[in-house]
Amino acid sequence: MTDIRDDAPVPDAYASERETTEGTVYTVTGGDWDTFLDDEHDDRIVINMGPQHPSTHGVLRLVLELEGETVTQARSVIGYLHTGIEKNCEFRTWTQAVTFVTRMDYLSPLFTEAAYCLGVEKLLGVEVPRRAQVARVMLMEINRIGSHLVALATGGMELGALTGMTAGFREREEVLHLLEFLTGLRMNHAYIRPGGLAQDLPEDWAEKVADFVKIMKQRLPDYDKLLTGQPIWRQRLENVGYLPVDGCLALGATGPILRAAGLPWDMRKVEPYSGYEEYDFEVPTATEADCYARYRLRVAEIHESLKIIEQAAAKMEPGPVMVADRKIAWPAQLSIGADGMGNSLEHVRKIMGQSMESLIHHFKLVTEGFSVPAGQVYSAVESPRGEMGCHLVSDGGTRPLRVHVRDPSFVNLQTMPAMSEGGMVADVIAAVASIDPVMGGVDR
Repeated sequence: MTDIRDDAPVPDAYASERETTEGTVYTVTGGDWDTFLDDEHDDRIVINMGPQHPSTHGVLRLVLELEGETVTQARSVIGYLHTGIEKNCEFRTWTQAVTFVTRMDYLSPLFTEAAYCLGVEKLLGVEVPRRAQVARVMLMEINRIGSHLVALATGGMELGALTGMTAGFREREEVLHLLEFLTGLRMNHAYIRPGGLAQDLPEDWAEKVADFVKIMKQRLPDYDKLLTGQPIWRQRLENVGYLPVDGCLALGATGPILRAAGLPWDMRKVEPYSGYEEYDFEVPTATEADCYARYRLRVAEIHESLKIIEQAAAKMEPGPVMVADRKIAWPAQLSIGADGMGNSLEHVRKIMGQSMESLIHHFKLVTEGFSVPAGQVYSAVESPRGEMGCHLVSDGGTRPLRVHVRDPSFVNLQTMPAMSEGGMVADVIAAVASIDPVMGGVDR
């Protein structure tokens, strides 16, 4: 008999929550959000910001408890962009996994590639050739500029500075054009491979890089005119999203958030990798620890990246871009065909004409991959958002046993409630923009 009493619990329209061996499985109603409020504060309301709101970068949901326009409690809900990349890597060879990790933080793919490959190379006990090392640094700094430009552009869009958005994306196109010329793709490059690079840089790379640096130096002062010195922009960001250095350390925040609070923590300086100790550059810091400080810091970091790019271009020497060990060196030895993909006929003839043993070895290397000695390793690089770490576990086979990435967007997102609670609901947008989370890296 159906219970029609007024106080009877209303069954969920989709499915009830249930207990499993792995814990509680919540429903589409949002799990425990119905307990977000207590009876003492029935004058407060709970609103959802996102996941479709532009300021949540498309796939982040923020649940805000408001008293008037003041945020009394904030929670971030993630998982809308989950792709299972880390698990997928366990079913691919060590080289193939690069094409997955590059898709995590899609605004700075070369950093995830570098962190992953540095870990594989530690397990292999190999050191990449000098030319590949210098090229990696140059490519990462070009990528850093592009990522910071997106942070400035989307931050401007979310706060109403639409000219800042159009200018930021205009310059980012210069970055993407250059990366496409150097690596073959605008994004998700899979260009940094275990042992070196996928292939050598194009012949006239130096001229293209010099042109890019020249353009950026001409256009960067425009941002100071357009935003930095603009009274409205400054008043909108100053004293908003405040998070001091002790809060950053308690929450594990790194990158511009931590440096804007006064701590000059940069992996390129404190734990140099890929030869960063050879480069002359500064680590910009600020002490205001607010949204405006994070904005100014990113602009300053673009200037420093341009310095590093120029130094890397000057340091580049002729030579191989992949380790000499033939058991690892695929696929950097391959040539690209006239159609821009596949192998050139000359290279196919070379493989076929050497010997049956070399052909068999090539086939096994392509289909099975190379074995990596058993062990585990953690390698980290300084991405545009902070410490990008990669924990790899090998059981001695041709596939990773475990791949886990410490993505700075995921950790930094924890700072959102600390920046927002006690402030106005409108300032949540500024705070999230200053964190600059990339949800592909959060959900992985």
